[in-house]
Amino acid sequence: MESHKIAALLEYDGTGFSGFQRQPGVRTVQREVEAAIARLAGGETGIHAASRTDAGVHARGQVISFWIRETVSPEVVVKAVNYYLPEDVAVKGACVIDKDFDVRRRATSRCYHYRIVSRRNRTPLDDRFNLVVHAGLDVPAMREAARLLQGTHDFASFATSLEESESTVRTVHEARVRQTEDSMELSIVANAFLRHQVRNTVGQLLRVGLGRCSVDGFSELLNRPRRGTAGPAAPARGLCLMQVQYQPALPFAS
Repeated sequence: MESHKIAALLEYDGTGFSGFQRQPGVRTVQREVEAAIARLAGGETGIHAASRTDAGVHARGQVISFWIRETVSPEVVVKAVNYYLPEDVAVKGACVIDKDFDVRRRATSRCYHYRIVSRRNRTPLDDRFNLVVHAGLDVPAMREAARLLQGTHDFASFATSLEESESTVRTVHEARVRQTEDSMELSIVANAFLRHQVRNTVGQLLRVGLGRCSVDGFSELLNRPRRGTAGPAAPARGLCLMQVQYQPALPFAS
């Protein structure tokens, strides 16, 4: 029976997962999604993802691909796979893609948001999806430091667990700090990210906001890159993969 290649858009609450990628003996997003697709397909099928999220990291716009028989339409994929998935992960849309389309390599950029809430006391609902900070932050200094990230740089200072010979040069298209009355959102868009790069970047920006690192000190991490010197990494719960972009955009249908 003939098969076609499907791209699907995923949303998940990362709290109960040990990351996206399949690992032995632990619950991962990949394991749950592959199990649901297998029930629809009548047999095991592997999935490929545009980005790998760490344990506790959330997603609104993760993109995956997999093969399934041609008689299964994208609309059926959405409804049927969601039927088999647990409550903390869902398929938001799907479409047919070319057999040679690689959802990771063909992505032009990824967008992550990190949310921070300012509270004096514990707030269980906020704690699940945000970092709660009890001290005041110097937001103008954080914005000034964030602007330095834009452009093509060697981000070795913000990387951990590099693979041998892996390039640490990445291009950041946008890095922005948005503030409301009692919350803050750090947004970063890049062609690709190193492992833990976003969380280490947020951790260092928080050091700037708390007065523990100057803007000049932040700049030094970019101008004189030394592997793993930024951070410590911000907690995973505030981080969300918002979007993976393609040119042209994939026509996800729900």
